[in-house]
Amino acid sequence: MRYLELTVGAVLVYNFVLSRFLGICPFLGVSKRLETAMGMSGAVIFVMTLASALTALIYNYLLVIPLPGGVTVHLEFLQIILFILVIAALVQVVEIMLQKLSPPLYKALGIYLPLITTNCAVLGVAALNAKSGNSVLDATIFGAFSGVGFALALLLFASLRERLELADIPRPFQGTSIALITAGILAMAFIGFSGLC
Repeated sequence: MRYLELTVGAVLVYNFVLSRFLGICPFLGVSKRLETAMGMSGAVIFVMTLASALTALIYNYLLVIPLPGGVTVHLEFLQIILFILVIAALVQVVEIMLQKLSPPLYKALGIYLPLITTNCAVLGVAALNAKSGNSVLDATIFGAFSGVGFALALLLFASLRERLELADIPRPFQGTSIALITAGILAMAFIGFSGLC
């Protein structure tokens, strides 16, 4: 039951983009084409999953150290710095892999790929795992399905934006305006999942 709550909650109920409003920059920037949205989705799932596992290991075993005699060393104040270092290293790995394996996708993602490093959704997952005291397994599952939730929101939004390009939209609403209105309606639709967990 706990894992069902973690997965459904991460994907639908507490979706980082549509419920917590984190990670909006790549959400808006990469969602013009479904192809680039799929590439960014894969990169974010990969980074969120591994970052959650590694940051949980760091937090649980390096930042809170129980010593003999009942003394505990608390280094939690270093968590943000260490979490950002882990995320930055993982993004570099993704960037190198995409540059070698798929140069067109690497070029299409452009500046948004390195921006995963400062994507507050990725850092938010790590911080929430640390705050809730999740085990490494729970943190990894939560991170993976948070990435799936990010991908779901991004792919839905990209699909809608591609359809909107074919629609006859009044001039004042064209471009960013209709994108923000669509994102708001999509976020309201996800509020309907709030009773699941």
